[in-house]
Amino acid sequence: MKENLIVEIKNAIYELAEKIDIPKNSFAYLWKSNEDAYPFVEIDALGNIHFKVSERGKILEDKIAKNKDELLYWIFSGISFSIACEYELKNRIENQDCRRIIFEKQNEILDKLNSNWKEKRITSQLNILKNHPFDDLASIRATYSYELRKLGYSEVEINKLVYEKYPEN
Repeated sequence: MKENLIVEIKNAIYELAEKIDIPKNSFAYLWKSNEDAYPFVEIDALGNIHFKVSERGKILEDKIAKNKDELLYWIFSGISFSIACEYELKNRIENQDCRRIIFEKQNEILDKLNSNWKEKRITSQLNILKNHPFDDLASIRATYSYELRKLGYSEVEINKLVYEKYPEN
């Protein structure tokens, strides 16, 4: 049963990966921990599907998927985020919150795989934005802070000057 489930999951992963041009060998890491904070899948004796992350012998995360679809969402949510981050770096728009491009690209990728995953991710992104809204001036503030720090200003002075010049949205 365990081996059949692994084969079923692998086949589903490969089928989805093909839709977004990811080679099969990109998923070799999924079946055992490399202890380097990469996610991996384990199926326990009861047939529970675990999505784990471990680093240096310590389990950082251990989620049990309710079903294969949930596991695939977790896997491809992470992969689509990585692809979207790489895309944003190559297509960065100065003075724009990088998450605008990242979220849009991630949703585009997930939509190719499963429109329900896209909707689930959008809900998650909206929750993130409730607590941490887009801030198109963040990179300008960071650059200005760096310049002031080099000039010897204290952190208190830097914060005051930066937010006077570039207030939050």
